[in-house]
Amino acid sequence: MKYYRDEAIVLGGHKLGEADRIVVLLTRDHGLVRAVAKGIRRTKSKFGSRLEPFMFIDLQAHVGRSLDVVTQVELKEPFARGIMSDYDVYSAATVMAETAQKLTEDEPRTRGHFLLLLSAIRSLCNREHPPRQSMDAYLLRAMSLAGWAPSLVDCAQCGMPGPHRGFSAAMGGTVCTDCRPDGTALTSTGAVQHLAALLSGDWARVASTADHTAFESSRLVTTYVHWHLERRVRSLNVLERT
Repeated sequence: MKYYRDEAIVLGGHKLGEADRIVVLLTRDHGLVRAVAKGIRRTKSKFGSRLEPFMFIDLQAHVGRSLDVVTQVELKEPFARGIMSDYDVYSAATVMAETAQKLTEDEPRTRGHFLLLLSAIRSLCNREHPPRQSMDAYLLRAMSLAGWAPSLVDCAQCGMPGPHRGFSAAMGGTVCTDCRPDGTALTSTGAVQHLAALLSGDWARVASTADHTAFESSRLVTTYVHWHLERRVRSLNVLERT
């Protein structure tokens, strides 16, 4: 029987049978893993709450035919305890986890995404920045890591030096007047600068952005993510409606 050990972040899961649960894990070196945690829903489960969403764990599992089987779990950092106590923080973490899962489903190497998500979840848990800003920064960086970095200064199509007010998710970011598709909404310069600050981690500039500009930027991030993933992030849709 082939065993492996790895660090992982629990992204989610669902019930299986009367006492088991399928958990979705983003691991450091084994990609996105779906594994069965047997007996986890029983009162005397040996796993306890260590496989709740957002937990950072040290995992041992053995490879199964369709699903791996969790055999041992050691808790490294209990992020869920800090995240579940605040609705806004929980909502942002849920978006991060769902996006990470969608971006890594077909990726054999996920170390970069694992480290990025771990850093983002830890920052969110510690309340280092407002939840929505932490989420937007993570989304921009995750999309960039996946190969979809937005152009936020020069035109995404022709390379004309910016800044430009047109922003097209389909074109890859800001676009000049000549390249701007019909119907492209114009954005404020401040909104694009806010996106650039989130992407680069310039938190001093992020903190000085007016609320309405930050909201405009956040809507651009949502549009950009949905376009390039070619499917909706359900938790992000729920967040937008609220």
